[in-house]
Amino acid sequence: MKVLIMGASFGGMTAAYELRKRLSPGQCEIRVISKDPRFTFIPSLPWVALGSRSLDQISFDLAGSFTRKEIEFVHGGVTRIDPESRRVYTDAGEYAYDVLVIATGHRSANEAVPGLGPFDGPGHSLMSPPEAEEARDALQTFLGDPGPLVVGCAPGASCIGPAYEFVFQVDHLLRSRRMRHKVPIVFVTPEPFLGHFGVGGVGKARQFLEGEFEQRDIRYFTSAAVSRIAESAVDLADGTNFESAFSLFIPPLAGVKPLAEAPNLANPKGFVPVEENYRHQTFSDIYAVGVAVALPPVEQTPVPVNFPKTGHMTEQMARMAAHNIAARVLGNEKIARPLHAECILDMGDRAVMIKADPFRPPRNIARFSEGRHWLWAKKAFERYYLWRSRRGKTVAGEWGW
Repeated sequence: MKVLIMGASFGGMTAAYELRKRLSPGQCEIRVISKDPRFTFIPSLPWVALGSRSLDQISFDLAGSFTRKEIEFVHGGVTRIDPESRRVYTDAGEYAYDVLVIATGHRSANEAVPGLGPFDGPGHSLMSPPEAEEARDALQTFLGDPGPLVVGCAPGASCIGPAYEFVFQVDHLLRSRRMRHKVPIVFVTPEPFLGHFGVGGVGKARQFLEGEFEQRDIRYFTSAAVSRIAESAVDLADGTNFESAFSLFIPPLAGVKPLAEAPNLANPKGFVPVEENYRHQTFSDIYAVGVAVALPPVEQTPVPVNFPKTGHMTEQMARMAAHNIAARVLGNEKIARPLHAECILDMGDRAVMIKADPFRPPRNIARFSEGRHWLWAKKAFERYYLWRSRRGKTVAGEWGW
């Protein structure tokens, strides 16, 4: 059986390692295609933007790690997918498959908000390594000549957590430099309340975050739709505007171009509709995992907020997909389980651990815990994850982040 995996971040890498764990090279030929030659630990991008990490510290070359597990790695960008002929076309060649795993991640739909750069506008972002480095450089310039700062998420955003991390960490940085009094901070979010996160809230997140924002003198605006980001101001759809010498916003996400263009493969936003076992709803030989998967919001809100897909959740999808693909060869039973989430949110001087099981309400577990030990745990987990992944091993499923 030939398995072709598109993408080599959390979903693609986990799917490849888990498949190899279950099937020998004689049973399954695994090929991974990625436009990025390096794996980057995306949850650490806020640290890159703040200058406490470099990209080299949170990434590694993929080719050697895959070779160690007898997995072929192709460095190339996908240009076209033909589900009918079971072929994927890339700028490095074309490849046939028996089973395709789509783990392509997302495209940042920065065009949704005029000025939401960073490379074609004054706004900054955290959704890719180049954007995090650009935000870092701009932040260093800003610290030399500080002024008002606006952080938040655009309408339709789903990756809400990094915006909270950045605003708390920059607040802590400014206080440590005794500059906080020079920088009014505003937080703008489409969420109907703080801590909604696109999942209706978790435990006491709302009360805790409201208290933290008030304690830190951070003004916040919920159910807010940013409509334009300019050099010196951020405008909302209701006519409100804020002065800004530095602005950082999380954009809405869309599916990558080859998915959006492939016939009957994705929905209008470019995300892949799947069954509960992550197999495509139409093509039985295609699976999708991670951000590429179409997941509906938990509820309709005054300003759209989409369902989040964390690295932890992506790995769960990848494990289930790998198990179910291997089950075709081994004759085992297929599995499908609700997703749960364990995340650690860095607040600068400490962190909070958020656990939700299942992630989509109603839940059996909704836990929210704070302390410095969670910040230490987040930093330790980053190192542990990179150490394991370099060696071609996945992290035990009970670990969260």
